[in-house]
Amino acid sequence: MERVQTFNPFVQHQSHSKGSLITYRILAVISLLLVVAIGIGFSVKAPPNGLTIWQQNEAHPTPFSLNLQIVWVYWVLLFVLQFGYVYILYVFNTEHVNRAANVGSHFILNNILMSAFIILWVYSHFWIGEVMLVLNYINLKTLYFRHLRTPRYVHVPVVTAPLAWNFVALFSNGAVAVNSHTFAARVAANVAIWSILLYGLFFLLAFKDYAIGFELSILLLALAVQQIRIHTVALQWIFALVIMGLLLLVTLVFAIPPMFGKELILFAGDDDDDEDREREPLLA
Repeated sequence: MERVQTFNPFVQHQSHSKGSLITYRILAVISLLLVVAIGIGFSVKAPPNGLTIWQQNEAHPTPFSLNLQIVWVYWVLLFVLQFGYVYILYVFNTEHVNRAANVGSHFILNNILMSAFIILWVYSHFWIGEVMLVLNYINLKTLYFRHLRTPRYVHVPVVTAPLAWNFVALFSNGAVAVNSHTFAARVAANVAIWSILLYGLFFLLAFKDYAIGFELSILLLALAVQQIRIHTVALQWIFALVIMGLLLLVTLVFAIPPMFGKELILFAGDDDDDEDREREPLLA
């Protein structure tokens, strides 16, 4: 069993061998460059018998369609942060490198699955693309709960930002896959959108993780803007703005105290509950 744990790339290790670090560094760079190249390439030019990412989004308007301009700002910032994470793998500080390498396998798998999803998206293979998103969701959720105490330079670019987007993308791509253009589908979407609020509140209340609150708020803005374009007279964009406002308000409640060196205490005894602190991502 110990041998399995030793060679399992998804298990947290106290230290990494020189060979494993070299492998993480090479594969992290290659996988990140792969998803960046595919994302940019299929944004500016359609593949044979396919559509660009932008054309596909416009060709299939649904109650969960996102504004691509806002999404691209989100992903450009994310890619910048992810290149910063990759740089950490090359920093000759043993503690920083080990922390970054511990999530390296999940990061590499995320990039591979994201690349596969983009290719499937532009070729209109939405159901298989949904499978890729589900697999990546499992990968990222496993990463989140397996590495709760990750520093911010790892937690945001590798864990929360990809997880927030993947969760919203499950709805966005899924709505295209089921061809949700009927009245019943729009009513179902009006109900399903509130799950984004519950999802964000879960991480805020359980882990005081305000990073994912900000990230979901940005994606909700992208959803609201696109829904206004599609149906000006509709509930979906109104719900998106309301949920964004509520989520952003709660996020600020959790985010502001650490800026002043304070810790938000929700319940009596929280200030001395070491077990709860161990469950919180290291964001401060």
